[in-house]
Amino acid sequence: MVKEREPGEAGRLRIAPSILSADFGALADAVRGVDVETDWLHVDVMDGHFVPNVSIGPPVVKSLRKYSNKFFDCHLMMSEPGRYLEAFRGAGADGCTVHVEVGNTAALIAQARSLGLRVGLAANPDTHFSAVSPYLSSIDLLLLMTVFPGFGGQSFIADVMPKVQEARRVIDEEGLNVDIEVDGGIDTTTIPVAVKAGANVFVAGNAIFAKPNPEVAARQLRESALARAS
Repeated sequence: MVKEREPGEAGRLRIAPSILSADFGALADAVRGVDVETDWLHVDVMDGHFVPNVSIGPPVVKSLRKYSNKFFDCHLMMSEPGRYLEAFRGAGADGCTVHVEVGNTAALIAQARSLGLRVGLAANPDTHFSAVSPYLSSIDLLLLMTVFPGFGGQSFIADVMPKVQEARRVIDEEGLNVDIEVDGGIDTTTIPVAVKAGANVFVAGNAIFAKPNPEVAARQLRESALARAS
C-alpha cells in the first residue's frame, strides 16, 4: 500500500460510499466489496453535539486503513473539529471536511492544511452560499449537504440545487480546483439532478450498502451520473 493516496483531478466524477450505512460488524468486508466500483471512501464522524448522533472516530479510520487504499474523505460533523484533525491525519485520513457553521473557519482551514490534509468545507441545507464563498480559494472541496446531517436514510432536499449551481458557476468563473460534493438522499434518481446542478462528488450510503449487491448498486449510481453528464 502506498503511503499517500491522491484524490485525483478536481472536477472529476467520483462515487464515495458512506460507511455510516455499512454493517459495522463486517466493515472491512463491506469496504472491500465496493472497492472496484467506487472512488473515495466517505467517513461520517458525528460527535453527538453538533449533530444528534454519535458515530466513529480515529480508531476506526486506523483499522480500516489496513483494508483499503482508497482516498479517505472524512466528514467531521463536530463542534470542535480542530481538537481531532491531527488524530484523524495520524489514523490515515486523507481529507477532512469541517462545517462552516461551527465558526473559526479560517483557522480550521489553516490547521488542516498545515497537517497535509486535503481541506473540505461543508454547509448545511439552510446555510447560505455567502457563508462559504469567501473560503473557496482556500479549500479543495465544498460539501453542500442535501439533508440535515446526523442520520442516514433521509430524503434528498432538491432546494439545495440552486446553491450547487451558484457554487459551480463561481468555481468555474474563478478557475478554482475545488470539488463540489453532495451528501444525503443520493440515489439513481437524484444523482442526475445533482450532476446537472454541477456537483461532481456523490456520497451515497443506503443507495449502496442497503442494496442486496452493493457493488452493482455503486455501478448503477455511476452509470446514472455519467448518463446525465454526457
